Amino acid sequence: MPGTLPAALPATTHVAIIGAGPTGLALAVTLAEAGVDFVLLDRQAEGANTSRAAVVHARTLEVLDEIDPTGSLSAELVGRGIPVTRFRIRDGARPLAAITFDGLPTAHSYALMVPQDRTEAVLLERLRSLGGEVHRPYEVTGVRQDEDGEGVTLTTATGETLRASYAVGADGMHSTVREAAGIGFTGSSYGESFVLADVVMDWAPGPGEVSLVFAPAGPTVVAPLPGEASAAGAPGAGRYRVVATVSDAPAEPDLAFVQALLDARAPGQATVTGLVWSSRFRIHHRVADRYRSGRLLLAGDAAHVHSPAGGQGMNTGIQDGHALGRALARALASGNPGDLDAYGATRRPVALRVVALTDRMTRVAHLRNPALRAVRNTLLPLFARVPALRKRLATELAELNYR
Repeated sequence: MPGTLPAALPATTHVAIIGAGPTGLALAVTLAEAGVDFVLLDRQAEGANTSRAAVVHARTLEVLDEIDPTGSLSAELVGRGIPVTRFRIRDGARPLAAITFDGLPTAHSYALMVPQDRTEAVLLERLRSLGGEVHRPYEVTGVRQDEDGEGVTLTTATGETLRASYAVGADGMHSTVREAAGIGFTGSSYGESFVLADVVMDWAPGPGEVSLVFAPAGPTVVAPLPGEASAAGAPGAGRYRVVATVSDAPAEPDLAFVQALLDARAPGQATVTGLVWSSRFRIHHRVADRYRSGRLLLAGDAAHVHSPAGGQGMNTGIQDGHALGRALARALASGNPGDLDAYGATRRPVALRVVALTDRMTRVAHLRNPALRAVRNTLLPLFARVPALRKRLATELAELNYR
């Protein structure tokens, strides 16, 4: 309720988690399952109410099965999304190559299209069923490790303090925890801005695939989302996510802007009839120099950010959260903080690999030289005819190499 004061923070805890997005929630659920005391804080008064990240890959669904071996957690999420088995690359309206996920060695041989707010809702429901909760709104403004290395003190914007054995920054790219730890964030940014929009439209390729559309002005991704179909009732009618690079996009792209963008890049393929939500953002590709400094640890976007190509970001973060939760449970049980070193040693190479993959995909999609585009469009269909190459890329996108 507006104006309601946040619940009082406890004085102490074993693990303080700053940031209650998908990464922080996955970490909290893992700790709750292990019986570890924690406090999960977020500066927002409410959780995500927009879709933002929109794909959950196979490895992440496997991680949810590890968190809840009954399978009910992943089943609940699948029930709120759309499983898609095909990723198709197009040049305008012309198909170039298709990557399929069915047949991969997993119980979840598909990409699950589901808005981030639904993913967060499922994780929060699980957390609450285990007796956990998010403390809102608490903005952490100070993080200080004891000189003797025995603990951490957090200070909020309203003056509360919280003592913890460990503090985890799951607080995004501009992480307060990372800054307090003095950990570098190596990388750079892309020059273009990205448009993100959830729309209702008639889309000629239909909802059975995720489409990556090449165009001289830049790449565009169109992916189906669960939601009401448009009144037109055509086979491709429904709700879709559109992500596109634009040299200078408006802060809140409107319906006319999205329609004009699709007309230019996929002529004759889209009729937009409704705009659900839109935004503009800029993308960096950066990885934290290390994931731990004493009793301060990083996960998710606080540790790595990259291009949205392939939908890897939230998935890598949820996997971070689960891996860190298990590592913290071991460290607290053994009394040896050194047990946490394996977390960074395992997860940071994954982030480096994800950043490299998404950067390659982004640069290939952004080719503007006509000769290079022609070579790309000639080679892609040839590569896609090789089963081993198709499976290799599908496995990489599904993040199954990170088991």
